[in-house]
Amino acid sequence: MRPIGYFVHHQGRGHAERCAAIAHALPPERPLVIFCARDDIFPPLPAQARIVTIPSLFEATGAEAPGLADLDTPDTLHCAPAGWPGIREAMGIIAGWFREADPALMICDVSAEIAQLARICSVPHVKVVQHGDRSDPGHVAAYRGALGLLAPCHADLAQPDWPDWMIGRMHFAGGLGIAPMPDRAEARARLGHAPDDRIALVVSGGGGSGFAQAPIGVGARTLSDWRWHTIGHVERDWHATEPGNLVHHGWVDDAADRIAAADLVIASTGNTTCHQVMAAGVPWIAVPEWRYFDEQHEKARALDAAAIAHVAPHLPSSAHAWRAAFDTAQARHDAGRMRALVDADAAHATAHWLEELIHRAWGAEAPLALVAE
Repeated sequence: MRPIGYFVHHQGRGHAERCAAIAHALPPERPLVIFCARDDIFPPLPAQARIVTIPSLFEATGAEAPGLADLDTPDTLHCAPAGWPGIREAMGIIAGWFREADPALMICDVSAEIAQLARICSVPHVKVVQHGDRSDPGHVAAYRGALGLLAPCHADLAQPDWPDWMIGRMHFAGGLGIAPMPDRAEARARLGHAPDDRIALVVSGGGGSGFAQAPIGVGARTLSDWRWHTIGHVERDWHATEPGNLVHHGWVDDAADRIAAADLVIASTGNTTCHQVMAAGVPWIAVPEWRYFDEQHEKARALDAAAIAHVAPHLPSSAHAWRAAFDTAQARHDAGRMRALVDADAAHATAHWLEELIHRAWGAEAPLALVAE
């Protein structure tokens, strides 16, 4: 049985969680080989999946050739510096596996270079598509060379500038890799929130530097009859003053409980956070952070167009701005609309789509049966 290969970017957890969800939904007789720079970011995997640890494609080790640092990068590549032994080792491991394993498919989440490597090695690939201005030649080459495109979002959150040729080969999977959200009342009980507590939760993600302390303090001081909690990394400001209704928890293992228990969430627009907030159906102030290719800003525009969140360009900087943002988020709130964009069966639907792609590509008699729910 031809295996599937899967490259997983090791920044954050969302890529690994998507991979694990697909792994559990694939037929048990379909081997899955995962290539990643870290093996500690994955949820439990099924027996037919294994991880091959490769060097990071993005982090220097000190062994790189200094005389090649200024070599021009062609438009069809993003992160392909010359003279990096780690990149050479990683690409060699993957290319060697292509030769030895004769895979049915390679999934790339995400790297335009790995996608193009698969195509050069005559291996069909599925490219995960993220939001952002990815109209550059490198992304377009990876997308055009793909057998299929996997968008981990609902079709209603598609970017309006995605062309028809992309949409035509795209599978939308809103909520892929997101565990079911906890019951609100049970989550509040576990966290010790009183029934009449009004909870504002700030989710400061791990993909960047996080939100700053000072504007959160302004918000907590302004809405003093709310209890404010933050999770994740908050960037400290020497001039910040904080009231007693604000508690910083740092990194936690119960983020899903805290989101489900909140009366309003202030969070950036990373994919996992987006889908957890939508699945919980909580009023939301969405604040996009800087990411490559304006990924979070494009996601925020899609959320705004779909009337899912109140999108703010940055954390409010005054008391009156915080009050206006709170009022707008609550006025715009539609829990049913939010939950409708998260598919509880996204992993099985994606696995079925992948098996259909393999069937059409290789002419097997029939697609393999999927794992029962």
